Amino acid sequence: MLPVYDIATSQGQADFDARLVRLKSTASAFSEQAQTVSQILHDVQQHGDDAVVKYMRKWTDPDFAVDRIKVTAEELAQADKQLTGDLRAAIERSIANVREYQQHAMPRSMDTVTINGAELGMRFTPMASAGMCVPGGAAVLFSTLIMLAVPAMVAGIDPKQISVINPPPTRVGDEPAGDISPIVLATCNMLGIENVYRIGGAQAVGALAYGTQTVKPIDIIAGPGNVFVQLAKAQVAGVCGTDGGFYGPSEIVTVADESADPGYVASDLIAQAEHNPGKCFLVSWSRDVIDSIVKEVEKQMAQRTRSEFIQKALDTESCAVLARDVDQAVDIANIIAAEHVNLAVKDVDGLFERITNGGEFFLGHQTPVAAGDYYAGPSHCLPTGTTARFTSGISVYTFLKRSGTVRYRNGMSQQTIDDIALLAKAEGLDAHANSASIRSK
Repeated sequence: MLPVYDIATSQGQADFDARLVRLKSTASAFSEQAQTVSQILHDVQQHGDDAVVKYMRKWTDPDFAVDRIKVTAEELAQADKQLTGDLRAAIERSIANVREYQQHAMPRSMDTVTINGAELGMRFTPMASAGMCVPGGAAVLFSTLIMLAVPAMVAGIDPKQISVINPPPTRVGDEPAGDISPIVLATCNMLGIENVYRIGGAQAVGALAYGTQTVKPIDIIAGPGNVFVQLAKAQVAGVCGTDGGFYGPSEIVTVADESADPGYVASDLIAQAEHNPGKCFLVSWSRDVIDSIVKEVEKQMAQRTRSEFIQKALDTESCAVLARDVDQAVDIANIIAAEHVNLAVKDVDGLFERITNGGEFFLGHQTPVAAGDYYAGPSHCLPTGTTARFTSGISVYTFLKRSGTVRYRNGMSQQTIDDIALLAKAEGLDAHANSASIRSK
């Protein structure tokens, strides 16, 4: 059941605040999980493949062996060969859409501007290599691979220098060991990616950052994952680059008014709750709107195959919030700062101007979040845990370095030389001053 909190009451406000605390805690760097991650990363740095295998055995498969770490070229080619028909065509169209959008977003080195005799510019260059975190487990997230790899390739990274980590399903009891989805492997092959590793968790992030006997070290790590993956990315920052975001458990906030279709809104909420875990927030200033959508959620939930996950997400991670008016609804949406923001309202453009915190916005009744998850073009790897207040999702920008350029083609004027020398001496750095003064004509 999706709980409803009327924040005009003290109890409703307290309940909503508790949900916010839970939401923000997923991005905490001071948790018990963070200490565990530190230990894992140190172990991987010191012992390479042996440490990776140890943790894969602990959490994924007791019989995991070092020769399973890297997927072979034959396995990639075989999976690609088997992927045919409508699904392959749909994946190809998804790749094309993402590529076209990212090409449109690709920044160009700007024209120079001349300021006081200096020609000033900015150059964008791709990073040399990248590692992609593709979550494994129960869901087969080949879409995440597309949303990570295509922006990197558009930025200019050679697909042969892209590494993918994707763990096999967790082994249960005496069941045979599972493996990476052949759809994920086929998509890797379609994109020209050769370095694919069937590992996950903090140990996989450490392997990408430090390198092991089997895993190539890379320059930047990007992508979503559970709290251990996200904390590991934060802790290896500096050893390598990271995407700078916290892309954790999936979230949605839907702002709805009387024009909203309860069935549409309910389906979008359930789609995010389907993740394990998912976090769903419904905000409206109409109790009737909330009640109709909550009723529809209950109806649709029973029809979904992952209803157990959905129910858990609704009970423990989610809520509907009854706001005083549209102004308070805007404030609430900005406080939640969700990964996905769905505006199911009559005045879409007006509300869109006012809600500034969100990883990606889905505008209007005919725009499901699933379009962004799979197909539309912007990457679905987006900030979570309220971090959309200050960070952004994956795009071609993630994989680019920007460098300022300075050229005094005809030398510096005497005034420029004197100013630089004066500023440097004021900081007590006479060598800096001299490096300008020595160029006096």
